[in-house]
Amino acid sequence: MSCACDGTTHTPESPRDLLLRRGVRLEWFTIGWNSVEAVVAIGAGLLAGSIALVGFGLDSVIETGAGVMVLWRLRREVAGAHDDQVERAERSALRFVGITFLALGGYVLYESARKLWSQEAPAESWVGIGLAICSLIVMPLLAVRKRAVARALGSRALAADAVETLVCSYLSLTLLLGLGLNALAGWWWADPIAALAMLPLIFKEGFEALRGEACGDAAPACACGCCLPVCRSEACVCALCTCC
Repeated sequence: MSCACDGTTHTPESPRDLLLRRGVRLEWFTIGWNSVEAVVAIGAGLLAGSIALVGFGLDSVIETGAGVMVLWRLRREVAGAHDDQVERAERSALRFVGITFLALGGYVLYESARKLWSQEAPAESWVGIGLAICSLIVMPLLAVRKRAVARALGSRALAADAVETLVCSYLSLTLLLGLGLNALAGWWWADPIAALAMLPLIFKEGFEALRGEACGDAAPACACGCCLPVCRSEACVCALCTCC
């Protein structure tokens, strides 16, 4: 692909390719981490009867699926797909991320309400507490790296995935509080309450990801054809072009 931003036709420089490869590595790490996290969290949650822990594990499953979609989007561009194909992949990945947020929110809402109604107390789960601490350390760092790459690439899908990773950090904190209060103080209701505390952010990000697709449709054309429009909360704007 070429562009003529300064009157001279030339091909994009390598920095974008480096950013794409960096994004691919981040998504592979996301997929691997969340796969292990899902197995541990769901297993420990079922043993302890903890809806917050099971919900956290399901969030990891959802993040794995979102990571696969974003990885597919990035690899499409790496493979040299046309701009239209890359944009379609971008929208598909963004839509999928939004749907996964809403699916997670529905599950957490139902199971938390059921736990509070039945007053079902979870057992202690020190494995879950340890997992929450590890996730609370790793996820914010991963989210920051993804966000930086997303901004540089102008990828709405990767930016939404970065937010989902940041949500995982918030879930880790609420999970830690819920499991810790149940283990140390015997507050059984802290577990479903902690799960419910996740919902505002989960639903907010889900609807924003779905709206982001429509926002992208209305984005102004970039002055240079080698960069993609980026949908931000305040407006749809063009990202800085890497080849100008």
